[in-house]
Amino acid sequence: MDHRQSSLPLAPVPLTTVLPQIRLVATDMDGTLTHNGQFTPALIKTLEALAQAQIPVMIVTGRSAGWVQGLVHYLPIVGAIAENGGVFFQKDSGEIHELVELPDRAHHRQHLATLFANLRETHPSLKESEDNRFRLTDWTFDVQGLSPEQISALAFACQQVGWGFTYSTVQCHIRPIAQDKGPGLQQVLQRFFPDIRPHQVLTVGDSPNDEGLFDPAQFPYSVGVANVRHYCDRLRHPPRFITPHPEVTGFQGLMAQLLAIHTDPPA
Repeated sequence: MDHRQSSLPLAPVPLTTVLPQIRLVATDMDGTLTHNGQFTPALIKTLEALAQAQIPVMIVTGRSAGWVQGLVHYLPIVGAIAENGGVFFQKDSGEIHELVELPDRAHHRQHLATLFANLRETHPSLKESEDNRFRLTDWTFDVQGLSPEQISALAFACQQVGWGFTYSTVQCHIRPIAQDKGPGLQQVLQRFFPDIRPHQVLTVGDSPNDEGLFDPAQFPYSVGVANVRHYCDRLRHPPRFITPHPEVTGFQGLMAQLLAIHTDPPA
């Protein structure tokens, strides 16, 4: 059976069965918590409602360490993983925890810069992302304007020289091979939330760099907001469920169901 056929619509019966055991929401940001690239007032209210219901939310994003550190300070979340599993920011302590081993950060950044320069020789239109200067573990450039064929060629070029590659709705990422959202989240759970098991985590995303969150071997209960359908033919691991609505509207609908189950008094 084609693995891509396993992505099912978000059906009330199985979702109702899953949600009572959820103890943490781990969600992507761009394209999942945003509308046209922006946070909305309704999102903030949803995050506040989850915090009041004692349902912790963790952002797991490809955005840079510099940007994400500020978000953790201002949003009602328990922490955030940045750079697709590169670093974790803990809300309570304010500390940054590296999730990948980088013996020499300056040397690492220089390697990434050299590889990007080499890629630009064959793809001169590549544009460095605006938040790349605030990164520690990966290197990014804009995905806009790149065809699926070009993205595949760039991924192959990185893999040929020993680097990993992924992309989202906004950026392409050159990264260490082992760096990924799924293993990064697993590491954070083991180190900082040891009482929460993977089957008690609801993972949410919208694009190929969320595939580690969709992998059922790592996290059995994953949800894609509706815009993930644009990529389902390119995912080895599609999400288990898909919301009826895209972007933050889909996320809010999903959280409304979670909140209803966790806040309704028992019958």
